[in-house]
Formats: sequence, structure tokens, C-alpha cells
Amino acid sequence: MKSIYGELICIFFLVFAPGYAGAQQDSAGFVKTVAGDVYITSSQTTVKAVANMRLSQGDSIQTGPNGSVGLIFDDDTVVALGPNSEIAIENFLFNPAEKQLSFVTRLIRGTFSFISGQIAKLAPQKVVLQTPDATLGVRGTKFLVKVD
Repeated sequence: MKSIYGELICIFFLVFAPGYAGAQQDSAGFVKTVAGDVYITSSQTTVKAVANMRLSQGDSIQTGPNGSVGLIFDDDTVVALGPNSEIAIENFLFNPAEKQLSFVTRLIRGTFSFISGQIAKLAPQKVVLQTPDATLGVRGTKFLVKVD
């Protein structure tokens, strides 16, 4: 009887663990707070954002005229977007044990508040915020940006 349970446990991990590991690897963070109209576009799908929704590399987050959203990334970076704002997560990699770190976002329009997390502390040159007119490198911990 014990061997049947052992085999079932092994099968469970073989079937479900690879998908779970891939999903976690792809994760960049989550939506902490939502007010008003906020949408997340990933690949070809756009959905209304809700608290605790996971974010992935390649996602784009847009707020409407009455919208705002707070995001927390897996390295503890905190980003807030005001009304009529849009940000795209271009590249996010947080694996400090293997020294794989990257935080690249594109600020398309609107207002943004940024509080840096662990990537900025461990490898500040790996944190890049792209705007239509400039690329910002993070050397501090807190700042505000407005993109028209």
C-alpha cells in the first residue's frame, strides 16, 4: 500500500511540477491595489485588473481616466501608476542566487511612482526605465516620473 502512495506522489510531481515551476519562473510580480479602470494586456488578451493578479514579463498595464494601480514586483520594487498611464514589463528576471537580475520597463504615458527593490540594490545597472524621450538608470531608491 505504501508503494502505491509513493508512486502516486511521484506521478503527481512529474505531471504538475514542471508547469508550476514554469509559471513561477515567468512571474514578475502582482497587482496590490486597483482603483477605477485598470487593464492588463498579455500577448493578445486584455483583462480587467484585480488585486492579487499575477504579472509576467511582456505584460502591459493601462489605467483609465479614473484609474490607478499599485504593483509589487518579486524583488520588492513598488510601482504606482496614476490616471491615463501605461507601462510595459519588457524584461524581469530575479534570481539572485545565480546572479540573474534584470528589471526593464517601458513607461509609455502617464505618471509613475517608483520605489526600488532588491535588483537596484544588488545590481543598479540592471534597472532601466525607458520613456519615449529618454532611458533612466536607477541609482536612487524613490522617484516620480511623468511621461506626456
